[in-house]
Amino acid sequence: MANTETALKEALTSIEGATGVALVDYTSGMALGTMGGSKSFDLNVAAAGNTDVIRAKMRTMEMLGLKGGIEDILITLSDQYHLIRLLKSRGGNGLFLYLVLDASRANLAMARHQLKKIEEDLEV
Repeated sequence: MANTETALKEALTSIEGATGVALVDYTSGMALGTMGGSKSFDLNVAAAGNTDVIRAKMRTMEMLGLKGGIEDILITLSDQYHLIRLLKSRGGNGLFLYLVLDASRANLAMARHQLKKIEEDLEV
């Protein structure tokens, strides 16, 4: 089992093209940990904004009567992928991993696979 810092470091170093990662509480919008990012890309601001994305999707699913859970949400930009993975592990209720990838270097399928494994090993 990995703690938050170990999991974030693993995501940033082992996932090809990763430029930033955060563990976020979507009930409050607060990042519980961040790694990477840059002066022009504030992971704390991105974490808070993506909390709204999750809340909106959950409201929509409720209005439609959809019973399945959200596994992950992918946002594609012209030069980046933003991957939001809700934690299903014990103690992870209300949390998500947020991963920013450089689209020119990333393998999206492998990134999703690796982020799922990191989520499974994460102990919160």
